[in-house]
Amino acid sequence: LGVDLGGRRIIKQADGKGVAVREPAVVAVDKNTGHILQVGAAARNMLGRTPGNVVAMRPLKDGVISDHEMTVKMLQELFRTATKTSLFTPKPRVVICVPSGITEVEERSVINATLEAGARRVYLIEEPMAAALGAGLDISGPKGQLVVDIGGGTTDIAVLSMNGVANATSLKIAGDYIDETIARYVR
Repeated sequence: LGVDLGGRRIIKQADGKGVAVREPAVVAVDKNTGHILQVGAAARNMLGRTPGNVVAMRPLKDGVISDHEMTVKMLQELFRTATKTSLFTPKPRVVICVPSGITEVEERSVINATLEAGARRVYLIEEPMAAALGAGLDISGPKGQLVVDIGGGTTDIAVLSMNGVANATSLKIAGDYIDETIARYVR
């Protein structure tokens, strides 16, 4: 499975099936039991409209995990919807996009959450590299390709060349911040 673990949306692509899941990164949880009630669009619709014992939350902030336990539960639910598992089906190998400026601790958190959610093996790829591959850019030559990936939590800017990242930076200013700024201006 390929996973774009964004702050606003989670997109999963299953091998040979195309996009299997495209859901908002929102989880609705019962505070009393810790049981997940809804994941994705249904949970997003509950934001701000839930009774006292139900909390609708975003477990990812600025492109990284802010609530490890809820991220694991959200990934488990989304793995279930993306793949048909049985006793004889092996656990999926997962490739996850991460922001360019992610620390080793944040990388380890993403890997651990994905393994706990039921992945057999986890591979990380920087978001600008994934965006370039998805756009079909030729990054194998010595000529540099500039990629700007504006997500929900981070904006990643990278120069790609010779099948690698020559230079990259990640900004915490992206779609969510832009939306908040526009809303504040309109008010």
